[in-house]
Amino acid sequence: MTQTGTVNYHVHKPFRQAFEIDVDGIAGNLIEPEFFAAKIAVKDQRNCEAATEFAEDGFAFANAPTAILDFKGGNWQSRYDAELADLLEQEVGAKEVITFDHTVRIDDPQAKRRPARHVHSDYSREGAERRLVDILGPGQADEWAQGHYAFINVWRPIANPINSAPLGFIRPSTVRDADWIVIDLIYPDRKGQVMGLAKDDAHEWVYRSRMTPDEVAFFNIYDNSGRPCVGHSAIDLVEDSTVTAPRQSIESRTLVRY
Repeated sequence: MTQTGTVNYHVHKPFRQAFEIDVDGIAGNLIEPEFFAAKIAVKDQRNCEAATEFAEDGFAFANAPTAILDFKGGNWQSRYDAELADLLEQEVGAKEVITFDHTVRIDDPQAKRRPARHVHSDYSREGAERRLVDILGPGQADEWAQGHYAFINVWRPIANPINSAPLGFIRPSTVRDADWIVIDLIYPDRKGQVMGLAKDDAHEWVYRSRMTPDEVAFFNIYDNSGRPCVGHSAIDLVEDSTVTAPRQSIESRTLVRY
């Protein structure tokens, strides 16, 4: 069944926009660009309303049980990194996988990181090329750049099935180049970029309902061969109003060589 939710699109401006993070050295102090809240219709991949193929759409879903029981403490990263490497080898044909970032998000006002409620993809081309050098160093980065590499985000619910604020994706074939907006990320000690998306009625939104901790979504956030990058956002949508457990998830950014 197609659901209705709300997302925050970015807005075209005649000047470069930015997120300013930890402003004045205060952790969590954030200045955001202008958003446009829009109602969207979102198709449920679980109910076969919207089949997805990673090679064509840049995102897909998989059943992927994990042996990690607690992502909030202890030494779980190396074991989970190995699971992700196996997953991406199987699902996308990766020959080498480097996991370089894990972010736990909890939909609670007191949480350090909450779901990202703006429509975006994580890297511009410039930002991805800079990140490649940051991770590998100039020499190895140049070697990887001669071949096919990509940044892929792997997203998983933790603790409970997702009942609210599910992660939704826009099918790239419905996105125009003109819809993308380069947005700066300004930190106290560095600068990055994210690609925001402006609203277009042609956008086709897809999610998988009630995802469990034994399932993942994986999606391109940059691919140097031109495979599609995927606009995505948490969607303000509630599956069951009687369930009060907050949405919790972990997203893992990986660098993949094909």
